[in-house]
Amino acid sequence: MSVSGRNRIGRHLLSIGDLDRAAIERILDRAESFAEVAGREIKKVPALRGRTVVNLFYESSTRTSSSFELAAKRLSADVVSVRSVGSSVDKGESLKDTVQTLSAYDPAAIVIRSPRVGAAQLVAGWTAASVINAGDGKHEHPTQALLDAFTLRRRLGALDGARIWIVGDVLHSRVARSNILAFRQMGARVTLCGPPTLIPRGIEALGCETTATLARLPEADVVYVLRMQHERMRDSFVPTLREYASRYQITSARLKPGQLLMHPGPVNRGVEISGEAIDSPQALIGAQVKAGVAVRMAVLYELLVGAPHLAAVA
Repeated sequence: MSVSGRNRIGRHLLSIGDLDRAAIERILDRAESFAEVAGREIKKVPALRGRTVVNLFYESSTRTSSSFELAAKRLSADVVSVRSVGSSVDKGESLKDTVQTLSAYDPAAIVIRSPRVGAAQLVAGWTAASVINAGDGKHEHPTQALLDAFTLRRRLGALDGARIWIVGDVLHSRVARSNILAFRQMGARVTLCGPPTLIPRGIEALGCETTATLARLPEADVVYVLRMQHERMRDSFVPTLREYASRYQITSARLKPGQLLMHPGPVNRGVEISGEAIDSPQALIGAQVKAGVAVRMAVLYELLVGAPHLAAVA
């Protein structure tokens, strides 16, 4: 993104790195206004009436796909949802051919989730539509980071100086990378905790600290637990899940009063987090899910309605 455009969201949202703090806050402020819409009897606004949003999901998803679909519909857009299972993708159609086929609908935006790193960037080069990265491999998940920042800002008022610990399978987590960038932009201090085999080498370059034990966990204001992503693991990164749970599982006993607990979902109960911790008053997991629609409405609005007044990606 060009320097002149960094206080605005540009044509695409491919990475949290596309946004500076002012741009993030702009989206979060917009999301606050859309959160109010959810409390109305009629929950729609006409902002995207007559425009089409395509959701192209090459991976299974419940929270992300449903919230993007609901967000577009609440903005009065026409929505086309394509899943890889049962579509032409199943028959061997390439990503480029699929995008070119969907372009016949003249979409205003394409939301893509893919197991391949860089898929959203490729799509942005093949279409005139705005492209939103809904997760690409273990690279990034920018709208998850935005809804997490929104959830925390609502609870804390601001993230400046907040001590946020991200615990678990950082290596395979696209959420972790996006959240480190977003939380740091918002003034928080980030510490990563997990087995050394699940902490990427050189991750400290993003401005975070790392540790291999929970000994200093009481320092945290927020404990953000990551899912053990068995489906992305090709090797044995931990001896056993039981041993992992004994050393790193976040339980009510390991949380101190006042600490906030977050998780991007879906949760492996009894592995990275205990059932009683999930159901505790300290958990913001339900608030995160609820925030998803308002934040994704804000992203779609800023990309498509604000586009003529915003700087484009260079």
